[in-house]
Amino acid sequence: MAAYDLTPVEVPKVETRYRRIKTKLPVPESLAIFAALEQSEPRSMMGQPPIVWDKAEDFLVSDPWGNRWIDWSSGVLITNAGHGRKEIRAALRDVIDGGLLASYVFVHERRARLVEMLRLLSPDPQTYRVFLMSTGSEATENCIKLSKTYALVKHGPRKKYFVTFHNAFHGRTMGAQLAGGMEKQKEWMVDRDQTFVQAPFPDGYKNENTSFDLFLTTLAEKGVQPRDIAGVMTETYQGGGPDFLPVEYAQKLQALCHEHDIVMGYDEVQAGFGRTGRMFAFEHYGVHPDLIACGKGISSSLPISAVIGREDIMGLYAPGSMTSTHSGSPLPVAAAIANLEIIQKEHLVERAAHRGEILIPGLHRIRQKYPQVLGCVQGKGLVAGIQVVKPGTKIPDPDTALRINIACFQKGLLMFAPVGAGGECIKIAPPLTITEDALRESLQVLEEAVDEVLGRG
Repeated sequence: MAAYDLTPVEVPKVETRYRRIKTKLPVPESLAIFAALEQSEPRSMMGQPPIVWDKAEDFLVSDPWGNRWIDWSSGVLITNAGHGRKEIRAALRDVIDGGLLASYVFVHERRARLVEMLRLLSPDPQTYRVFLMSTGSEATENCIKLSKTYALVKHGPRKKYFVTFHNAFHGRTMGAQLAGGMEKQKEWMVDRDQTFVQAPFPDGYKNENTSFDLFLTTLAEKGVQPRDIAGVMTETYQGGGPDFLPVEYAQKLQALCHEHDIVMGYDEVQAGFGRTGRMFAFEHYGVHPDLIACGKGISSSLPISAVIGREDIMGLYAPGSMTSTHSGSPLPVAAAIANLEIIQKEHLVERAAHRGEILIPGLHRIRQKYPQVLGCVQGKGLVAGIQVVKPGTKIPDPDTALRINIACFQKGLLMFAPVGAGGECIKIAPPLTITEDALRESLQVLEEAVDEVLGRG
């Protein structure tokens, strides 16, 4: 886990159209806030660059002391339509002024509007349905529950296994972490549900074997037959890369699921709503998931998530038996409606694809300067990552990744802490609204930071 030093240091002043750094970093006046948090919160909450957010607008984040950063985090891939959109704020004011702030699953008109909008984005609007919740973890947990329920009802208790992938991240609740592929996150469970199994993810770098045969042989070695699998779930891209499935692999996986009546789930919590240059990233693969977990970019603001799935799976539970306290809560629903309208009206999906044609080649060019340390670049649209490794190896180098991250922070380019199983990935995910000149400027900042850390400054 990243550890940021809270000792204020002098850094070069920055003043551009988008960036402004005018104080020591971290700001000396901010230390009292961090100290107060330390007295009240667990240390797990202190893992990000030491900035106190005050204002966020479009793709810029400001602190209370006059510093401003280009945001390459989108929070954590939340603000696809940009921070603080006036349309979203206006939609929230309308709800607040109307006085309906909580509704459980009692019906309100906006809920009907949002689920229709999401259904119309599904692979088959005639046969897919939408269930609203609050968090991405809730959505992936629901995919697990529905997959296992479908298998039990239709095929009986033998069809029980739920298959995911090594290095996968599906959330922080218990079922989501059982499905996750990071061993350290599951050690606290001690005795685990043995029906959750993982296969190697075919990323082509950490695991060079991208053959679908490896998926089948891995399951065979674990004693799992396809006929006994209830569901398979994959992140559309693994966030620690971002690592994408090979297209042929994804299509073979879908064929296997169809052959054995296995529920195929795609976790689009990070990937959905334009991030990769498609509305949903599974569209890159030419597949039709049975269940789609959504979150983050669904509202560009307030907590809301959804599962979009086949009617015969989504309809397994009777009225009142599959709900959530804040299912379709009025404020997040209003934010999501306004967000989807912005994405469609401003063609942000296409814009992300275009910006990716600038971002990804720019990152490859930077990597080519230091190929022994910058192990690989992966990305689509406006999500990308650079793997930082020990020279000439594939061993993660989290310390160097953190140094690059801090150097960017000190120059007015904000990212969240390095990610990945070894903390080696410099993750890049600006709002889809970022302008071309701001994107080029931020690439230049990253290059300057890398040069300084790796020795060409």
